[in-house]
Amino acid sequence: MPTINKVLVANRGEIAIRVMRTARAMGLETVAVYSEADAGASFVRMADEAHLIGPSPVSESYLNVAAIIDAARASGADAVHPGYGFLSENAAFAAACADAGLIFIGPPIRAIEVMGDKARAKRAMIDAGVPCVPGYQGEDQSDARLVRAAEEIGFPVMVKAAAGGGGRGMRLVTTPADLPGALSLARSEAKNAFGADELIIEKAISRPRHVEIQVFADAHGHAIHLGERDCSVQRRHQKVVEEAPCPVMTPTLREAMGTAAVNAARAVDYRGAGTVEFLLDADGAFYFLEMNTRLQVEHPVTEEVTGLDLVALQIRVAQGEHLDLAQSDVRIEGHAIEVRLYAEDPAADFLPSTGPIDLWRAPAGEGIRVDAGIASGGEVSPFYDPMVAKIIAYGRTRDEARRRLIAALGATALFGPTTNRDFLIDVLGQPAFAQGRATTAFIAETYGAEGFAPPAITFDDAALAIAVQQARLLRQARARSVFVPDELVGWSSTADLRASARYQIGDATEEVIVRQDGDALEIEAGDRVARVTLERLEDEVAWVESAGRRSALSYVEGALGLIRAATDRVSFAVRHLSATIQDIEDAAGGGRVTAPMHGKLLSISVKTGDSVKKGDALAVLEAMKMQHEIVAEVDGTVTEVLATPDEQLSAGAMILEIAPTADSS
Repeated sequence: MPTINKVLVANRGEIAIRVMRTARAMGLETVAVYSEADAGASFVRMADEAHLIGPSPVSESYLNVAAIIDAARASGADAVHPGYGFLSENAAFAAACADAGLIFIGPPIRAIEVMGDKARAKRAMIDAGVPCVPGYQGEDQSDARLVRAAEEIGFPVMVKAAAGGGGRGMRLVTTPADLPGALSLARSEAKNAFGADELIIEKAISRPRHVEIQVFADAHGHAIHLGERDCSVQRRHQKVVEEAPCPVMTPTLREAMGTAAVNAARAVDYRGAGTVEFLLDADGAFYFLEMNTRLQVEHPVTEEVTGLDLVALQIRVAQGEHLDLAQSDVRIEGHAIEVRLYAEDPAADFLPSTGPIDLWRAPAGEGIRVDAGIASGGEVSPFYDPMVAKIIAYGRTRDEARRRLIAALGATALFGPTTNRDFLIDVLGQPAFAQGRATTAFIAETYGAEGFAPPAITFDDAALAIAVQQARLLRQARARSVFVPDELVGWSSTADLRASARYQIGDATEEVIVRQDGDALEIEAGDRVARVTLERLEDEVAWVESAGRRSALSYVEGALGLIRAATDRVSFAVRHLSATIQDIEDAAGGGRVTAPMHGKLLSISVKTGDSVKKGDALAVLEAMKMQHEIVAEVDGTVTEVLATPDEQLSAGAMILEIAPTADSS
């Protein structure tokens, strides 16, 4: 029986960290492989050793089989864990590991090949007696045959890439007239994403639940299931929220679905961790969808309700050990819910967001687990999937888990790239989700064609950030002053001490008066007044009390008077415009024009050879949904323009250069 001593993790980010954590707990050494973009990533620092495998694009690094095998040989690893995504379901990679004498911590090659092809998998499941959605998975791929199959099945139908996953190469078609275009688009997506354009046609099940069964099998013919996960809350066929157990599961239905899943695994002589996915209709009928021959992103919810470490089981099975769990040993207790934190902008049709991470503050507390691969000072790269963390809550009941997860998200802060944090909070609070009624149609039905509208920034929200910023300005002023006793701070012998400042709050510019009143700051704008008490102020979080409510405010201060903050319901930014003017004046004096913060360059109003005067508008940068006008700091001539409109710039990136005139100051 082979023994694993050193594991190379052929992946990145949070799943690499997750696998390494268990491997270390089992006394194994760990090896990371990384691209140039990930040189400073958390998972690289965590590994016992790390090997560079190529440039940033995945095709030249994490999909580079030869480079990964070379790294395994160089490190002396005896096993490879593929994580999920990338090469985790690539039969050629599993074969390359075997040829190199490496243990592949995953299923046999045949199982990957069969289940990785939706058409072949469906044929195998039909032969094994596993319930399948009515459809066509034949070899004749002509448009005429596919159109005829759709007509025989009856509309609506799903067009799917046979080799696909993650919603790519997938189209819902409701009328015959839309089918030719859907076939063309699905083929193109499938070819680009998977290198194969074979399609299958399936009957579209109206408003189903997406329920998957976690299976485990060893090399000795023993196979069991570990219960189910409900993954119905999806956006464009990509999972957003997952939970275990399924809210509508019954013991009878679990036994039936579990038996079908185990039969599916046995049909391909499966080994290790696998997930059999089903569509569950309102009448309790279920249909095979696909099998993922790897660890799932959402495996933590199964771990939370069963008490099992699935990665540890994978490693033990891979080295030939018996799976010493009988089906009767599996106990499902309590409830767990997971959300995927993405670097994306829900208000901009979920467009991925990239750039430096100014602050990552993960939640903690009873029943809370965070699987993340990011850190403050790191970066969300444009080369990889925008999922940056998973936040999981466990509770005795589903509602306890849901409430804990909402609170955990409220304590989560990621400043830099825009995230879907506020969207997730909103999803978990929706009545349909709270009542366990969400189906795969949930997001479309809840948010409609307009999509998610972020919570509005209220004056009370903004006042918290303004109070924090003003308190920090006072602290900085005291640090530069001669000694002032604490009892004299904020005291005046004549009248109330007050400061006036202009702030940008959302799309509006507000004249704000800040007045100290004992231990509190009063923030006034027009007829609106908020009274904020700072109970404790630290560099990344402030404990505040306002309107009788205590809360923690995560925040980070940026350049040009910007302060980004997050309450337990909304993430937002305000800008101290008076500070912006001073910052620009302080920074003046050079001809190098750089981006003051990470953002999108909307426009450049000058070109090479143009003469400019100090104060002239040069460009407009959008950051945190605010537009910042960049002006000339000197008189001179534009000698070079180095950036282009619509380009994403990091803080400090060069935009253009000005040759100052001799008498410019």
